[in-house]
Amino acid sequence: MTEKIVIYQLFPRLFGNNINSQKPWGKISENGSGKFNDISESALESLLELGINHIWLTGIIRHASGTAYPEFNLTQSHPQIIKGLAGSPYAIKDYYDIDPDLAIRVDKRMDEFEELIIRIHKHGIKVLVDFVPNHVSRDYKSTNKPSNVKDLGEGDDQSVYFSKNNNFYYLPGQNLSLPMQYDHEAFWEEPAKATGNNLFSPSPSMQDWYETVKLNYGVEYPTAVNHFEPIPDTWIKMKDILLFWSLKGVDGFRCDMAGMVPLEFWKYGIGKIREEFPDILFIAELYEPERYRGFIEIARFDFLYDKVGLYDCLRDIICGVKSTEGISKAWERLDGLDRHMLRFMENHDEQRIASNHFAGDAWKGIPAMAICTLMNSGPVMLYNGQEVGEEAVGSTGFSGDDGRTSIYDYSSMPELQKWRNQGACDEKLLDLDKKLLRETYSSLFHFARIRPEIQGQFYDLMWQNQDMEEQVKSKIYAFLRYKDNSVLLIGVCFSQEIMHARIRIPVHALEMAGLAYRESFNINQLHPSGHSAANLMISQLTGAGVLIEFDRSGWAAISLS
Repeated sequence: MTEKIVIYQLFPRLFGNNINSQKPWGKISENGSGKFNDISESALESLLELGINHIWLTGIIRHASGTAYPEFNLTQSHPQIIKGLAGSPYAIKDYYDIDPDLAIRVDKRMDEFEELIIRIHKHGIKVLVDFVPNHVSRDYKSTNKPSNVKDLGEGDDQSVYFSKNNNFYYLPGQNLSLPMQYDHEAFWEEPAKATGNNLFSPSPSMQDWYETVKLNYGVEYPTAVNHFEPIPDTWIKMKDILLFWSLKGVDGFRCDMAGMVPLEFWKYGIGKIREEFPDILFIAELYEPERYRGFIEIARFDFLYDKVGLYDCLRDIICGVKSTEGISKAWERLDGLDRHMLRFMENHDEQRIASNHFAGDAWKGIPAMAICTLMNSGPVMLYNGQEVGEEAVGSTGFSGDDGRTSIYDYSSMPELQKWRNQGACDEKLLDLDKKLLRETYSSLFHFARIRPEIQGQFYDLMWQNQDMEEQVKSKIYAFLRYKDNSVLLIGVCFSQEIMHARIRIPVHALEMAGLAYRESFNINQLHPSGHSAANLMISQLTGAGVLIEFDRSGWAAISLS
């Protein structure tokens, strides 16, 4: 059986930071930074107990930053081309280097990363890292590239807007004008390069990705004419970067803004890497459902973000603006691609569930995470701090007070610090409610990993239960998961005022599970535990239905045997 993938998105700069007095726009010397060493044996053991089997290490590649390490010839980036003092982890400055902020020994930062990979693998956990293929920082320059590799932009013809052999797009005769004002010498870029969010203007705004430069994969904008034969230089260089990190022992890549890079490159790049690493995972950040099938069937990505479908739907349900009816519509629109979708309720781009910008209560996210975890066989992801109800209160600098833990500033996660307890990772400083929250996530993930039905087939039961009272039906979602004649009934409730519901199971569902020949079933509620078992005739399943009882977690699982 292929085990359920449970990913923990771990931002090392935030994860291990023990300094909790956060100064707005504070320097690393004031606000601190986590290190690779903070992802310790005890931390990994605790993550295993949580139910994690994959870790996505976010922000580990060297990016533009306001911090310099002159003794190691590592310069800070110009203030006009960074967001926050720590800088965006998606404004890559050297694809072949490690963020020096994360190392105890800066000159041994790659060694420390490789030691971390070994440490994580020793615990049976797989490692994902970011691949940022669409854009780089405006001051990109690799000092750690292999000696036989030409740098990005090296040899570009800057006198032309487009050449298939250029790595960047240029605006000849035009100087860059940045939105961030600076009292001293401004950042100089002549000719200006196109900005990362496909802006072909020398004057990006604050809403643009002004700190980044768009990479040229052979697409001639604005006509979008493709020049893919022979293979463009950028394709080869980016394939080599993927190979470099694959050889470091990583098990997969989360590919940033994959939809902004041609599908043809992905088919080429993923294919080349899998010639040497056939089991390596590729996950695409993609927000265009009409393109999903191509990224799975042509590019051969393993999984895609389910953000504009299920995430948006579940967020609206939590916030009380939509009913659970939207869940059925969300999976139907996927047209059979459910198993290829990565589900989540938090990541570095989204607001914290416990934030007042979202739900204001971490427990309100549990039913949604039950849907994300149990509804299909694809992976589920947890963002570090979600399991202890991080609220992301206040502003630490560039990010502002927006309900997100800033990825641009030197910051920390107060609740996760309590769990870490100066590296003990023993939960001793957490209050009882946060301990219970973490235990609830743990029980959900372990349930998903040990039950073979969760990697089996799915059957939506809501069409057979439309006559519920509207105030109940709008908060309840129920479905079957089944495999090899073993059936689970899963119920999810988005209201703590509803403690139980009756769900009818149609004969057609039992036929699909291969069990329609049975006359009766033993009914045993597995979660929450402590409820009495029963034996029901098929006529009772299809008539009065099965009683599901909920606790504070808002999800329940019943076995039919």
